[in-house]
Amino acid sequence: MKSTTASLKPAEVTKKWIHIDAEGVVVGRLATFIANRLRGKHRGDYTPHVDCGDYVVVTNVDKVVFTGKKNTD
Repeated sequence: MKSTTASLKPAEVTKKWIHIDAEGVVVGRLATFIANRLRGKHRGDYTPHVDCGDYVVVTNVDKVVFTGKKNTD
């Protein structure tokens, strides 16, 4: 029994468009979510050397939530 890891090829990647409404979302958590989607780490067939991330559109960015003293510092 031979186990191998499947690697994506650039021609095999299918990208999706993701729309994110940022109203009321904490900035750091939003940034982490967007970064994972752009890199493609949410996919089961993630391959580090292939651009397998999705396209991300973020709206209502002016209504994000800052925690702690980020507004005053």
